[in-house]
Amino acid sequence: MALYDQEKRKVVITGDRPTGPLHLGHYVGSLQSRVEMQDRCDCFVMIADTQALSDHFENPELVARYVREVFKDYISVGISPTKSTIFVQSMVPELFELTSYYMNLVTVARLERNPTVKSEIQQKGFDESVPAGFLCYPVSQAADITAFKASLVPVGEDQLPLIEITNEIVRRFNRIYDTDVLMEAQAVLGKIDRLVGIDGKAKASKSMNNAISLSDSPEMIKEKVFSMYTDPNHIKASDPGKVEGNVVFAYLKAFFEDDEELQSMKKRYERGGLGDVVLKSLLNETLQKFLAPIREKRRSIKESDILDQLEDGTKRAREVASMTIEQVRDAMSIKYWAKEYR
Repeated sequence: MALYDQEKRKVVITGDRPTGPLHLGHYVGSLQSRVEMQDRCDCFVMIADTQALSDHFENPELVARYVREVFKDYISVGISPTKSTIFVQSMVPELFELTSYYMNLVTVARLERNPTVKSEIQQKGFDESVPAGFLCYPVSQAADITAFKASLVPVGEDQLPLIEITNEIVRRFNRIYDTDVLMEAQAVLGKIDRLVGIDGKAKASKSMNNAISLSDSPEMIKEKVFSMYTDPNHIKASDPGKVEGNVVFAYLKAFFEDDEELQSMKKRYERGGLGDVVLKSLLNETLQKFLAPIREKRRSIKESDILDQLEDGTKRAREVASMTIEQVRDAMSIKYWAKEYR
């Protein structure tokens, strides 16, 4: 894989917080896109442990443990360490230098208005005790994106406001320092905007424990499928049922391959004549088939190889980020040891 070939291939940056196992929502929202893009783009896949510490600072052991687990999830779905650069955020100090420069280019009020941040603050129950690191993580994310001059960022729909802040920082930096060093980025949405939680409330989430993990056992998958929220008024198979808001149909839309058959089942369900048990059995069969090879691939990963591969990817990431840092320092006239300053 070429280290950095921006002229010929688009650059992609994406990543996940190592706070728990990745799940089907991650797959449809971003992982699937990453696998498809790694053959035609220069892909950087970040395990965002520093960002995870912004609200898990009291439990760093959990974050450190899941760095390995997230790497396994990546490999098991088909992200290749030879095609993509998989790296650990905290081990690339250039990202923190960029973040510190960008802090001066965005206001606290702007960060507080960000709908994604506002939603997450409410979800995590921070109230008035918001850690500064958490409030400012969109600035850190802007550094992650621009350090690799990424033009494409696979994200879920809820992350779009964060890309907007990144591009605002890029435009302000380039205007203030009269340069074109930094590039704006474009969000790449998954085929499905988001996957609802199995409880029917909000999106599937690690923190809300309402998701089917990529590493779940067959027994756990079945248990979760049969606990899924459907239509509470659809008591008997003969009763008319609602498709909208029905979690089983949402997951079938994402993973059942026969769309014509799915549309037929929706009509049968709405007029009555199709039971929830039949639907859940079909979904369980569909997900078991989908997740079996992922689980098998995960088992084949050698624990002894994980840190070596992460170290190799992180070294490659640092080489690219350091090139951007040099250009940023030059634009800001803070290369004090350069000949032109002597």
